[in-house]
Amino acid sequence: MTKTGADYAWFENDFPDIAEAYCFTLVRGLSPAELMSRIGGQPESPLQGIAAVTNAAFAQYGLADGARQLVAMTTVGAWTLLIEPNGYLGVTEDRALPASAGASWISHFVNVNAVGTFLWAEDQVLRLCFDPMFAEDRWGTSPDELLDVMRRIGFHLEEENPETDLSSPAAFALAEHLTGIAITPALLLGTTFTCATIQIG
Repeated sequence: MTKTGADYAWFENDFPDIAEAYCFTLVRGLSPAELMSRIGGQPESPLQGIAAVTNAAFAQYGLADGARQLVAMTTVGAWTLLIEPNGYLGVTEDRALPASAGASWISHFVNVNAVGTFLWAEDQVLRLCFDPMFAEDRWGTSPDELLDVMRRIGFHLEEENPETDLSSPAAFALAEHLTGIAITPALLLGTTFTCATIQIG
């Protein structure tokens, strides 16, 4: 059964330090090492748990004047999970689409201003892209393929503003629908992540 945005409401409550600005990307067809190579990553020491990753990511901004960011990766089933605290590479089309060659790429992002993006690409082809808060405006080669699923998950697809906004948690649920990979508190807390820094400036 497809999860809904409500099933991921725990993320903002349990992980407030990263929940206000993040990018989560799931890539099928590339190992963490291959993904690191494609995004120009420079290996860093592994880190245990998302709190350590988030702290190191914010410290990295001070070390490199914001020109490099720290990212964390791990293998989950047949997918590589890429987490960017306060990052956005996963939804940046001119970097994500080339990096998706021969792979499936599902990414979602939100920043401190509540601006968000959900991006689904297959082998360099943009299938679907939209701001989760404004899901009525979609683009890509298959913008309407997932409409029924998006409604069940809880995206607001009409012009009117919803009483309750679950757009960010809904992005996690849509990513799980496309990948079969659930992001869980245990995964975030218990994983030793492969880390890298990437050029952003």
